[in-house]
Amino acid sequence: MDTWRLFRTSALALAAAGLLVSGCTDGSSSPDATASTAGGAAAPDASPDAALEPYYAQQLKWRGCGVPGFECSTMKAPLDYAKPGGESVQLAVARKKATGPGKRLGSLQVNPGGPGASAVEYLQGYAGIGYPAPVRARYDMVAVDPRGVARSEPVECLTGKQMDAYTQVDQTPDDTAETNRLATSFKGFATGCERRSGEVLPHVSTVDAARDMDILRAVLGDEKLNYVGASYGTFLGATYAELFPSRTGRLVLDGAMDPSLPARQLNREQTAGFETAFQSFAADCIRQPDCPLGTTSVADASRRLKAFFTELDAKPVPTGESRPLGESLATTGVVAAMYDEGAWPQLREALTSAMAGDGAGLLALADSYYERGDDGSYANLMFANAAVNCLDLPPAFNDPKAVESALPAFEKAAPVFGRGFAWASLNCGYWPTPATGKPHRIEAKGAAPILVVGTTRDPATPYKWAQGLAGQLSSGTLLTYEGDGHTAYGRGSDCIDTAINTYLLEGKVPPKDKRCS
Repeated sequence: MDTWRLFRTSALALAAAGLLVSGCTDGSSSPDATASTAGGAAAPDASPDAALEPYYAQQLKWRGCGVPGFECSTMKAPLDYAKPGGESVQLAVARKKATGPGKRLGSLQVNPGGPGASAVEYLQGYAGIGYPAPVRARYDMVAVDPRGVARSEPVECLTGKQMDAYTQVDQTPDDTAETNRLATSFKGFATGCERRSGEVLPHVSTVDAARDMDILRAVLGDEKLNYVGASYGTFLGATYAELFPSRTGRLVLDGAMDPSLPARQLNREQTAGFETAFQSFAADCIRQPDCPLGTTSVADASRRLKAFFTELDAKPVPTGESRPLGESLATTGVVAAMYDEGAWPQLREALTSAMAGDGAGLLALADSYYERGDDGSYANLMFANAAVNCLDLPPAFNDPKAVESALPAFEKAAPVFGRGFAWASLNCGYWPTPATGKPHRIEAKGAAPILVVGTTRDPATPYKWAQGLAGQLSSGTLLTYEGDGHTAYGRGSDCIDTAINTYLLEGKVPPKDKRCS
């Protein structure tokens, strides 16, 4: 279960599992001075850097994508912003022009999170067709795969067979031998990334991606960036506002991350978020006639699931293919279903079958989480996820002893998931590239009003993170969704959608402390 700090919108995470119901260039601008990639760097809003001018002045050549209504192109950006005259990277861009009616408002860039999720796929599979029609009517819908992701110089680490083995490693070690095997798997993953992607690995930070977004803004001819970022995409958007406050237009940050928190605290609080989501699932499950976790209480359901995980640790169950369902894959399957309450019936069915000796359903959920194809290949989601996270923050843990000392706190925060999440947080301890970022408050002084959205029982980005980010931003406004699932926009709340649409179309933020259900 390598679930460490994976923040992506449920729309993307669950589309792969078949769980999402659909419905739910030219121009230029002055480039900025080179910025440090360290967290907390001063915004490079002024002082044009002539070396970046060719990137800001480039002309995109649009072509068909093979997806009706969408166009694609490739944009260049510096590999290393500290050396803009050096090598460049090629970034995949896609757009869907405003449909009308109404006056065009410019471009609306979107990002589904991850880090490591493809923004282009999210645009073509959801945002460009599933965002509310009034928004699509007035904006060109645009996405760029961040550097290191999908079609933009993708980070590669392991083969499909190696990933199959990696995802099955026991992440709740019971003795020294199992601990050593887990540490070895993390080291092997990091070594694979360095061997296959060593050149790009130091240059895939969130700061780099935010600077790429500014080049795209200018190339599209937009004076300011208008943006909807979900999950990790909120950190990307907040970072942009920090770097370019005067170029910040209408930013929606949905399912927010708190940039002031160190990695260990982020991981522990995310673990607690998944525990809260599981409790909501369990409360619903015990009221259903087909609940495989009993019908007595949430506490009993939690004990039964944890006991089942322990059974799988000792004896995996068959799945109908070469990969049996052990504790790690089963846990990942359950976690995958926590992103959206629409997945709860499928999770009940999958748990029922697994407890009867057929693990295929939970394996399918785990495969959707990892973006594993039927042919055994993996998208680069998990590779890019680690590469970005390990650059953005110093590691939560540097060695197994540090994890062991933190286990009580993780297990207190999340009795069902805490132990596995704590050990999964060790992966950056062996990363070959030192972190360039650090936890810090983002205030983005001088930015236009920014809308931060938080869901009270969000599993992946706990509600307190949205409160934290909104409180840090000098122009932040918090919009609250009282409900379950990860992120809120376009997930069935007319109240949320109306507030966000009004902001995107008219620039009006909702009243302070507005809450929706």
